[in-house]
Amino acid sequence: MVALALDIGATKFAAGIVGADGGVESVRRVQVPETKVWTACLELLLTVAGTAEVTAVGIGAAGPVDVRTGVTGPLNIPEWVDGFRLVDAVRELFPDAEIRFAIDGVCLVLAEQRFGAARGVPNVLALTVSSGIGGGVISDDRVVMGRTGNGGHIGHIIVPGNEEPCACGGFGCVEAVASGKSSVRWARGQGWTGTTGIELSKAAHAGDEIAVAALHRAGTAIGAAVASAAALLDTDLVVIGGGFAQSGEPLWGPLRESAAAHARLTFLRELRVVPSELTDQATLVGAALLVER
Repeated sequence: MVALALDIGATKFAAGIVGADGGVESVRRVQVPETKVWTACLELLLTVAGTAEVTAVGIGAAGPVDVRTGVTGPLNIPEWVDGFRLVDAVRELFPDAEIRFAIDGVCLVLAEQRFGAARGVPNVLALTVSSGIGGGVISDDRVVMGRTGNGGHIGHIIVPGNEEPCACGGFGCVEAVASGKSSVRWARGQGWTGTTGIELSKAAHAGDEIAVAALHRAGTAIGAAVASAAALLDTDLVVIGGGFAQSGEPLWGPLRESAAAHARLTFLRELRVVPSELTDQATLVGAALLVER
């Protein structure tokens, strides 16, 4: 008998077996295909489960989600953007298993509080900055879920002075300004010729002026969003992970400066914004913790 953890990301799926300590073992990953998305996810789960009896599945999914109906509608997965009944699909695959489902930001913040940079902290905001931007909140040691399960979805805080259209249908969202994908798009509009966030980060470290400007722009926007969210939540710790967040000082310098410039209230003077201590398995680890909870 085993419990599984499943991470539904914007560009990849990951699954593994939940270990006795709440960690994840035997992890496998697949890229999200353009079509037959559920088929790819199903095959991944069956491969990880093998011949074992599956008793529980914890799922962390890119949002928006509706935990009441078990639906996810990731903005970056066109085949699912209008809503896919993920919990029903997993339950059909493992009819005797208990299914726990949450947005990836909830999983992220659970993992950070248990195993990461927020260990033991009762009030924390955790962000992932990657292809998109998401987040989760723990307030007074309670996970903030919200009405539909999208509590903490910081990627759609509005950044003043920015008019970039967002995949959500609005404009000026921090995700539209500062995610890896958005930063690459902006840099290419300025004449940069690379194609990925990793390339953009390397170019910034090499002194490419456009790349430096792109990361400065992203960091400034993230810092403003973080300060706004910290004021709303009355938290003094923000943990940031994700692939694009690993861009180093070209991103983190402007991010910290921007957060400090906006976090001026007395209860925010000790605000700490720190990098995640976890690898790219944070959401998967959090999905495993859903099963435990």
